Amino acid sequence: MMLRPKFSSLSMIYRNYGAGTQKFATGAKKEPLPSLSDTFGRFHSYLRISLTERCNLRCQYCMPAEGVALSPKSELLTTEEIARIARLFVANGVDKIRLTGGEPTVRRDLIDIIASLKSIEGLETVAMTTNGLVLTRQLVALQRAGLDIINVSLDTLSADKFERITRRKGWDRVMMGIDLGVQLGFNPVKINCVVMKGFNDNEICDFVRLTEEKNVDVRFIEYMPFSGNKWEMEKMVSYKEMVEKIRKRWPDFHALRNGPNDTSKAWKVPGAMGQVGFITSMSEHFCGSCNRLRITADGNLKVCLFGNTEVSLRDAMRAGSSDDDLTALISAAVKRKKKQHAGMLNLSHMENRPMILIGG
Repeated sequence: MMLRPKFSSLSMIYRNYGAGTQKFATGAKKEPLPSLSDTFGRFHSYLRISLTERCNLRCQYCMPAEGVALSPKSELLTTEEIARIARLFVANGVDKIRLTGGEPTVRRDLIDIIASLKSIEGLETVAMTTNGLVLTRQLVALQRAGLDIINVSLDTLSADKFERITRRKGWDRVMMGIDLGVQLGFNPVKINCVVMKGFNDNEICDFVRLTEEKNVDVRFIEYMPFSGNKWEMEKMVSYKEMVEKIRKRWPDFHALRNGPNDTSKAWKVPGAMGQVGFITSMSEHFCGSCNRLRITADGNLKVCLFGNTEVSLRDAMRAGSSDDDLTALISAAVKRKKKQHAGMLNLSHMENRPMILIGG
């Protein structure tokens, strides 16, 4: 039986916080508000919203082999609840929202959700992370609705290995979806690749070669532990190991300047159309500059990807909470965010949701 994380009680989170929301005039620059600032001076301007727990793949590092117990539909956020949460966070300073899952493209109202988000004054960017299986059918409509950024998860350039890691077919469709994104002018199309020793670490240079030929940003992600994914230290390939491997093929491979809240360390092969990034959650954490918050598909706020404490905004909304009440609830959770996660070895022993139930 899968263990669920403990949720903080409403009484605990409401006390001592009464921050309200704030609206911004057209064109006005938003200032960091205390409601989304933690006790370590980090202001959280980036919100990730999971739209569903369902997925049309079964990736081994994301979902346990036996599957997961999905929440009943009645426990998931409705379209209206997603819009309300988004408006509230934007009113408090969020300027970027990423839609995740599960797999967000399996949600039938995805286009309506994107259009609704794009209508929120002050929201600058709407992004989406997808496995890419149905992009050839949906991407034009998603772009018309206002989608700004697309990230495609792809861990191998081999169709056979794709089927092994995802437990499904479809590699060719994902590749066509990436090509369509490039053709439609997404600049760049981002490719998320979880690197695992003995599975795809021999393809690192093949992925880098893609950046020479296409305007893509290949982001190598260190293998991270989540419930049910059978994480082993021996499977993890560190950032430094990957750079060393790439430099044997491209000695002039070099680092680029990163933004203050970037989770991906940017690198580039000279003359390449695209670039490479490294997400170093395990070997070199970036907790000190983290500006991300997460909402799970069943409406829980997670202030840290690796944290196992959650607060239910869904329950608060359905209990009749006002926007000021919700802001106080959110602010209290953000104020309790820890300085950094528990560390590489400790994380593998901590109970947390499987990745598919978090949303990445």
